[in-house]
Amino acid sequence: GIRIAQPPAMIARIAVASLLLALAAPVSSNEHLQLKVSPEVSTEPAWIVVRASIEPDDENRAIRVVAESEGFFRSSLVQLDGKSASRTAVLQYKSLPAGEYEIRGVLIGRDGRERAVARRFVMVTE
Repeated sequence: GIRIAQPPAMIARIAVASLLLALAAPVSSNEHLQLKVSPEVSTEPAWIVVRASIEPDDENRAIRVVAESEGFFRSSLVQLDGKSASRTAVLQYKSLPAGEYEIRGVLIGRDGRERAVARRFVMVTE
């Protein structure tokens, strides 16, 4: 058959995207907080939607969600009203440039300390 040569840059992007997808399983310190990010692979300028699922608890006071790459940083803080707060916070990050992103959620308690951390990884290509 005919074999079509792929440019090395394309092969590298595919390899990196595959690796990031393999690492995309949520990493969490406990079950109080879970993140879902969509899409996990996109082209720039990307529009990413982050859904944070929060277990209701009287200690919950805020959730901070950060989108960070080597050349980009954006942070959002959503106030929570303990056990009566919504179970889901939805945030949108628009116009993300190309890069490998860590999306990090931090659940903050009444005392200002971290109660839970969850991470996802996103790849935005050119």
